[in-house]
Amino acid sequence: MDENRNPFVPGAGTQPPELAGRSDLIKRAEVTLERMAAGRFSKSMIIIGLRGVGKTVLLNRFRESARERGYADAYVEAHEQKLLPELLVPELRRIILELDRLGAVEQTVKRALRGLRGFMSAFKLSYAGFDLGIDPLHGEADSGDLEADLPSLFALLGEAARSRGRLVSIFVDEVQYLSETDMSALIMALHRTAQQNLPVTMLAAGLPQVVGLTGRSKSYSERLFDFPEAGPLTREDATAALTAPTESLGVTWSADAVATALAATQGYPYFLQEWGYQTWNAAQGSRIEKEDVDRATKEAVSRLDASFFRVRFDRLTPAEREYLRAMAQLGPGPHRSGDVADELGKSVMLVGPRRAKLIAKGMVYSPAHGDTAFTVPMFDQFMVRAIPDWPIVQRRRGARG
Repeated sequence: MDENRNPFVPGAGTQPPELAGRSDLIKRAEVTLERMAAGRFSKSMIIIGLRGVGKTVLLNRFRESARERGYADAYVEAHEQKLLPELLVPELRRIILELDRLGAVEQTVKRALRGLRGFMSAFKLSYAGFDLGIDPLHGEADSGDLEADLPSLFALLGEAARSRGRLVSIFVDEVQYLSETDMSALIMALHRTAQQNLPVTMLAAGLPQVVGLTGRSKSYSERLFDFPEAGPLTREDATAALTAPTESLGVTWSADAVATALAATQGYPYFLQEWGYQTWNAAQGSRIEKEDVDRATKEAVSRLDASFFRVRFDRLTPAEREYLRAMAQLGPGPHRSGDVADELGKSVMLVGPRRAKLIAKGMVYSPAHGDTAFTVPMFDQFMVRAIPDWPIVQRRRGARG
């Protein structure tokens, strides 16, 4: 069919034509935003889920909802190369300057600007064109201790927003990449604004290890955050994600075609978009058949191998690839850490550092003590394709080293 009319959009964080199966999560975010707008405390929210479940899509949807309700918003994506202050300062500066432009001189807004200036100096942050032209506010957010300074800065921000009758929503994607110190400071900052009933909230998303990260950072985190899970779609919702976009263009799916696509994608939203996109291009008529899905599968897998999977594989060291290939040899998982070590012919203690680095890189997580699972669906299948020759390891105590 005409590729120009293809309704599917397999991309990172791209809004799908049919956002199926996420109405409950959207409603929860809207309740958080509405309660904050009404001056009532509501827990901040961190969506957790594997890669490809549409967490970034949901964050973007939440951001639209916040803006519709008059929120000023900051949006950052955490990653391993930058610390939290570097990520937040440009966004917070933009918000505070926006508040400053809303009316006559307001001292709380000026204090927030001066507090930000001191924060930047304390953490040696400077950006081209970021000279605020204002003296720092001495004694506020300028000690160089992030766990002390970020709560002070958030309080100044919240007071400035309240003085202008505005609300602030902070969005953080890939939150699992924050260090424990950064996460602790962020939790403490949100705790401070909640205690003072200031109009600042956070909506974030990350991999499943985020729950453990917040708990290790601060024991009271469960009283500040909800952790709703975004998983694969139900059969009904996954079917809607495939069929609704094409039906609006006069193209239907046979039952066998839908069943084949659902089996191939396992209900993961990103994969549904990829298979939908390739199936549309492979189909010839106004009805998509199983044979169309079969032809599309080869191209879909090839594209995933070259992009979605490959970009993660390329970040791995040879030892880390070996660890993941051993996991893949055992199947989709989760797997006991001892079983993976046995597959490698090594001791658990010897391969433990590899596992820790893979968790830090967001490649695996621990769903239960001693268990290890892939954060990327179907990555076990990719590893087998990427490293087809795998030695059979003799599982003997003497083979471990």
